[in-house]
Amino acid sequence: MTEMDAYLALEDGTVVEGQGHGVAGEVQGELVFTTQYTGYEESLTDPSYEFQLLMFTYPLIGNYGVDPEVFQSDGIKAEACIAREFSTDPDDVLQWFRDEEIPAMSGVDTRALTIKTREHGAMNAGLVVGEDVSEERAVELAEDCPPISSKDLGARVTVSERQRLEGYGGSDVEVALIDCGCKKNIIESLRQRSIDVVRMPYDSTSGDVRDVDPDAVFVSNGPGDPAQYTDAVDVVDEFTGELPVAGVCLGAQVVGRAFDAETYKLKFGHRGANQPVKDLEDDVVHITAQNHGFAVDEDTLGSDLEVTEINANDGTSEAVRSDYLKVEARQYHPEAHSGPRDTEEEFFDGVKEDFVEGL
Repeated sequence: MTEMDAYLALEDGTVVEGQGHGVAGEVQGELVFTTQYTGYEESLTDPSYEFQLLMFTYPLIGNYGVDPEVFQSDGIKAEACIAREFSTDPDDVLQWFRDEEIPAMSGVDTRALTIKTREHGAMNAGLVVGEDVSEERAVELAEDCPPISSKDLGARVTVSERQRLEGYGGSDVEVALIDCGCKKNIIESLRQRSIDVVRMPYDSTSGDVRDVDPDAVFVSNGPGDPAQYTDAVDVVDEFTGELPVAGVCLGAQVVGRAFDAETYKLKFGHRGANQPVKDLEDDVVHITAQNHGFAVDEDTLGSDLEVTEINANDGTSEAVRSDYLKVEARQYHPEAHSGPRDTEEEFFDGVKEDFVEGL
């Protein structure tokens, strides 16, 4: 393969030179890091990474190949992949980048970039890969990159039309899932519990949901600013108290906004497979998989929603619940993939119980 150069520029003027992989081209977006040791296939195919350049803090990526069975969507959703080193034995991950026409970059001091991100916050970035690329063009891309909060990213990653997926082994209930960029294993976790899933576009209206006549509503994860997902907020607002409602990741933020809470952008977000979450009811700390850059401001939550779990590192809200309204939402990913599944059974069994009780 022809060797390519690569330049990564940040909005503060930082420029890093490295080795280019995948395809020649240029991209812009928000540079974010994940601390996962494994699970690069799941991470890169997570729709929540839309409009983000994903950097791995673990130094070697690709050493166990690429397995499409663990993909969380139909392909790579991150704008680019950045790592200290990519495996060349096997070189499956490099071929994967070429097949999906994704630019990638290695030879980067990811430790230094991670420290910078932790100190200064997630920054807009520009990446150029090719034989005749320039540092100046990477800087232009970084400087001209729009803020992630200005982007309607749900439109890029949602389904185009309604889909019905039957639960395994027969069905007890049917849930309307608002797909804001849903990971495959959220749907699988529901179907494994004999729940029929009607997967609906992110901008479905309350009327669209009524046409389905579901037993419950579930709001998925997704990329970007929850303030952009006004239709999903309206759906939660409409059906709360009428049907059980659940949400994961962005879905938890949508639930919070439906209860008039504010959401805000975290300095550098929570991304990785080792985020500690403290259950306030039993004082147990769960290790969780997370991928989000926004959070619910619990000080603005009304009395109808109770914060039941918090992030043990920074105290941000990780779970909200209302028993009498049958609302349950988690900021982290109980279904993991990749990552620990400490809370998968507890969360999904719990929401199914609420769904069944709501019949």
